[in-house]
Amino acid sequence: MAPRGRPRTFDREQALRSAMEVFWTRGYEGATLEELQAAMGGIAPPSFYAAFGSKDKLFREAVALYHATLGGRMRNAIAAPTAREAIEALLHEGVRCFSEGDSPRGCLLILGAINCTRANKEAYDHLHELRQQGPEMIRQRLARGVAEGDLPAGAPVTEMASFYTTVMQGLAVRARDGASRQALVNAAQGAMAAWEPMVNQPRRARGKRSSFKTR
Repeated sequence: MAPRGRPRTFDREQALRSAMEVFWTRGYEGATLEELQAAMGGIAPPSFYAAFGSKDKLFREAVALYHATLGGRMRNAIAAPTAREAIEALLHEGVRCFSEGDSPRGCLLILGAINCTRANKEAYDHLHELRQQGPEMIRQRLARGVAEGDLPAGAPVTEMASFYTTVMQGLAVRARDGASRQALVNAAQGAMAAWEPMVNQPRRARGKRSSFKTR
């Protein structure tokens, strides 16, 4: 039997990639349906809803595409032979991804839904859940370094994972704010200069109460 309905007159994959770039640039709430449809080749609302269902579903597809492509580059970087090489490669790949050519600057997962109204809380929660994978990925790679012997047994892998996650997220924000590629590279190199002091920090020093107040 012949399929019902009119055939699509647009490239769905290309339309999704274009939508991803709009969300990447404007964030979930900043991207209007009109702007999305225009960027996706000017598709009419009926075709849009038939292909993607809703703005929320489109956002989730766009995030999945971002996670598979840019996120795949991060996962490849952290697979370097030693823990130090892995973290250094991750930071420099982050610099490239966050400030590359004609692509939007920054990171969709970090900046796509920082603050949302209650009506759009699901978009925030979705990105929040995905962001938790970053520090865990770093922690597991550092723990593997301990198991394989290129990090000492007492290395503070949880604290190091927290530190390098913060650096990665800071690079994304700085890139969005227009920092130069060289400024981002310098920041990544500065973060790597902290590697040896953290790895070799005496356990007693780690246990001392910080002068910073926490709530």
